[in-house]
Amino acid sequence: MRILQLHSNFIVFKPVEKEINIAEEAEKQETRVEEVVVLFTAIEEGDNSAMAQKAINDVRAFLGKLKANRILIYPFAHLSSNLSQPSEALKIIKDMEAYAKEKGIETYRAPFGWNKQFTISIKGHPLAEQARSYAPAPAASEAQAPCEAKKEEEPVSAALKAEDKMQSFWHVIQSDGSLVPIEEFKFKGHTNLQKFSQYEIKKARAVTQMPPHVLLMKRLEIADYEPGSDPGNIRWYPKGRMIKSLLEQYVTARVAAYGGMEVETPLMYDFNHPSLKSYLNRFPARQYVLKSEDKELFLRFAACFGQFLMAHDAQFSYKQMPIKLYELTRYSFRREKSGEVVGLKRLRAFTMPDCHAFCTDLEQAKKEFMIRFDLCIDVLSNIGLVKDDYEIAMRFTKDFYAEHKEFITELSKKFGKPILAEVWNERFFYFALKWDLNFIDNQDKAAALSTDQIDVENAKRYEITFVDEKGEKQYPLILHCSPSGAIERDIYALLEKAYREQMAGKAPMLPLWLSPTQVRLIPISDKFLDKMEELSKQITSHCIRVDIDDSASTLQKKIREAEQEWVPYIIVVGEKEIESGMLSVRVRELKGQQQNMTTEQLIAKVAEKIAGKPYKPLPLPLYLSKRPQFHG
Repeated sequence: MRILQLHSNFIVFKPVEKEINIAEEAEKQETRVEEVVVLFTAIEEGDNSAMAQKAINDVRAFLGKLKANRILIYPFAHLSSNLSQPSEALKIIKDMEAYAKEKGIETYRAPFGWNKQFTISIKGHPLAEQARSYAPAPAASEAQAPCEAKKEEEPVSAALKAEDKMQSFWHVIQSDGSLVPIEEFKFKGHTNLQKFSQYEIKKARAVTQMPPHVLLMKRLEIADYEPGSDPGNIRWYPKGRMIKSLLEQYVTARVAAYGGMEVETPLMYDFNHPSLKSYLNRFPARQYVLKSEDKELFLRFAACFGQFLMAHDAQFSYKQMPIKLYELTRYSFRREKSGEVVGLKRLRAFTMPDCHAFCTDLEQAKKEFMIRFDLCIDVLSNIGLVKDDYEIAMRFTKDFYAEHKEFITELSKKFGKPILAEVWNERFFYFALKWDLNFIDNQDKAAALSTDQIDVENAKRYEITFVDEKGEKQYPLILHCSPSGAIERDIYALLEKAYREQMAGKAPMLPLWLSPTQVRLIPISDKFLDKMEELSKQITSHCIRVDIDDSASTLQKKIREAEQEWVPYIIVVGEKEIESGMLSVRVRELKGQQQNMTTEQLIAKVAEKIAGKPYKPLPLPLYLSKRPQFHG
């Protein structure tokens, strides 16, 4: 059992949507509780009622110190990756509630099994925020004898252990390349950068409330949690699979145009392979480890391993460099902390476009670095994320900055906005320079998208060599780039951006080329269905996704449902439209404003907006009446 205990001025919560079948009945209305200790609670496998009573007894003692007597038990599965079965969890939550009331504590409880919105105000005293963890006592038969070996700890890389201990010096890089200490920088006009800086410096990655994109990804039938898997693994519905596939195709095409040679490498690797084991200790990530016959294997968390082993066996000279290898890893695996796993932002299994460039020396690496910087910004722009949507973090040592200030200045000028810089006294990681583009979401948290690094260690570690002008073998420098970042995070960012625009009074929508339905036809009556099908074929022949609402709903409900699905173009068709050939088109980006145009004009308008982007056909049946409902 894990509990995040927050002494709060108030909490306001509202059940929004059922997440599981056994969710309790609840009204979709706001509840406000004042002067309360909120217990965000995750029930884990093996938990029992005795532990629930122990937790309440501890809370009771804490309430005595505060001279308070009010609690709210708030089921919150995101605190753990080892959750109990829902039915058992609900039983224990109810036992906690009953025991607390029995002990005279004024007790409130949020409904179990719901996706809930909440706002909380936490007090500022030292005891206001506490985390508690309870584990069942081992049975006598399971107790460990003194001579028995302890359970082997999960392998954790040296880089990961050191990450929390490293001393960072935070600055802002201005457009002239100068470093300004973070406390001296004036953030006026740079609100997002200020939010991002606070997020990075505090390293507060745990999620305490549900981000808007989670509700959107479910309501739009894009994706959902998979209760039958490990947390951080997502199921993709037909619409989401199409969106994800289009993004994968687009990024892969852009890397191919850049010169990346696409390869495919294994999903798992030998934990004790000399080169791999050494690299694991230099990369700050948690691995999934599994046994296979006489080997201990780990699931890859990037494409580096396979590409480096491939480059080790390859023969190439300086004349062919930079050599660029690319793989779209479906999937990469990282065992992120359970409290940090949420929606599409931070997953344990994700899709990562990963491109490595092998360069002769630092000068070639810097030139390539600049080309890839432009590539990343352009890729994100075409996905639908512009410079106002993200901030850059750059990481390097003081010595690297002193030696390459002109290069860093050139990068900062190219970006055109101040850049957050994490500066170290000495290099610990395998890279000498790294940057990443970070989306700032509606909870003022950040997630890295595109990234690139100058790797100065791994060529030697993997014995990757090239032949120089003198015919001698040399170690190349390696650039690690993901032009888009994880594909799932791109969708997270697009949904969070759409929600932000909705809050600003705009119509939320996905980029047109990613919209599952681009044009919806709504016939006034069934007698026009044949004409609708002819019209749909005409539009579809130009690689535009169109569907037909033949449901039994009223006309107004059909229009409303199309708007709720964020359909970009909605067309109601009756006798008048068929006879005149002139369509009255509701344009979503104009907040439903109607424009009159012919079918040819509509096709030309849509085709112009999606030009240069990959196409996939409609991922669902043409007629809405033929479609299943994937999310209740």
